[in-house]
Formats: sequence, structure tokens, C-alpha cells
Amino acid sequence: MTRTRNTTRARSSRSSGAESESRAEKKSRTRQALLDATMELVADRSFSSISLREVARGAGIVPTAFYRHFASMEDLGVTLVEDSMRVLRRTLREGRRDLAARQALPTAQTSLAILLRHVDENESQFRFLVREQHGGVAEIRRAIDTELRLFSKELAIDLSRLPDLAEWSPEDLELAAELIVSIMLTAVADILDNDYRGRGAEREIVERTERQLVMVFLGMGQWRPRAH
Repeated sequence: MTRTRNTTRARSSRSSGAESESRAEKKSRTRQALLDATMELVADRSFSSISLREVARGAGIVPTAFYRHFASMEDLGVTLVEDSMRVLRRTLREGRRDLAARQALPTAQTSLAILLRHVDENESQFRFLVREQHGGVAEIRRAIDTELRLFSKELAIDLSRLPDLAEWSPEDLELAAELIVSIMLTAVADILDNDYRGRGAEREIVERTERQLVMVFLGMGQWRPRAH
């Protein structure tokens, strides 16, 4: 009898575990469906213009079920920023690997080629970031600003490992990193918004951005940090 009860408990435990795992998987899928639905809605609209009901309907759930996954629409937006920033993080990481391998300042052509390839592959995420960087939802703006500052700091750390920049102060390194990131993001915004400019607009944007980056890189090579 004891063995029977133990066997029953074991089966019940395994069944409960499988059921729990299934619920967790379902919750994860629904959460991702909410994020995907939101990304579709903001393809040509601002985040502040979409409603919770629209997002829930796109994910195939009732509006009240939304709160099982996100505390608010602002929480959803910040999560979308973090997910989209992972794309940009991969872009910068690839560029930093190139820096480390060559132990030299990056070239404008290489830097832009890496960025533009990722823009082509992840256009919706970049459109969202560019639009919302100066958009109407304060929480999302702050999340983007925080992520960009972290990226600049990471790039500054990698720049500090280059022999030519070994004597630079952390402040100068961060300033240079912020310039590079800012120029890159401006290029992305211009390229994504170049439809009205006509044929050849993207080439002009790329060439202008390359010149801007060359100026920064040349300036970095000639910059002499002040003595402490």
C-alpha cells in the first residue's frame, strides 16, 4: 500500500511538473506574441498612438490577460527597447571584435558596412528605436538614452585598449565613443527616412557619414591628452 501511494505521488509530481512547464512555455509564447504584435503596430506609427486593446487583439488574447505579462504599456515599450537594443549591441560587438583583432582605429567603410548590414536585417527594430528616441513616451526615451550611454561606455573601454589611445583619459574616450555612436545613429535615421529624397540618396548619406567618421578617426589619431 505504501509503495502504491509513493508511486501515485511520483506520477502526480511528474504530471504537475510537465503541466507547469507547459504553462511556462505558453506564457513565454504569449509574451513574445505581445511584443511581435507591438512591433507590427509601430511599423509606421508612434508607440504612444497604439492602445493596449490593439496589442492584445494582435496577440490573440483578451485585454485583461495583458497584465499577466506586463505591468503597463510603458513596461511593454521598455521591454521592446531592450530587445531592439540587443540588435544594436550585436552590431557594436562585431565592430569591437574588428577593433581588437586589428589593434587599430576602425575604418569608416568597415564600421558603416557592419551597421548597414544589421539595419537591412532588422529594419523594424531600428525604425522603432529611431522614432522613439525623441518620441512621446518618457519611459521609452529614458530607456533608449540609458542603453546608448552604456554602449558608448563599452566602446570607450575597447578604445582604451588600443595602443594609440592608451594615454587618453576616460572622459576623452567616452566623448569619442559618443561621437561615433551619434554619427552612426544619425546615418541610420537618414537612411530609413530617405524615401522622399530620390534615387541615390542612400549613397549620398553613406558617403557623407564616411567623411564624418574619417574626420573623427583622424582627429582621434592626432589628439594629445592633457597632462594630469
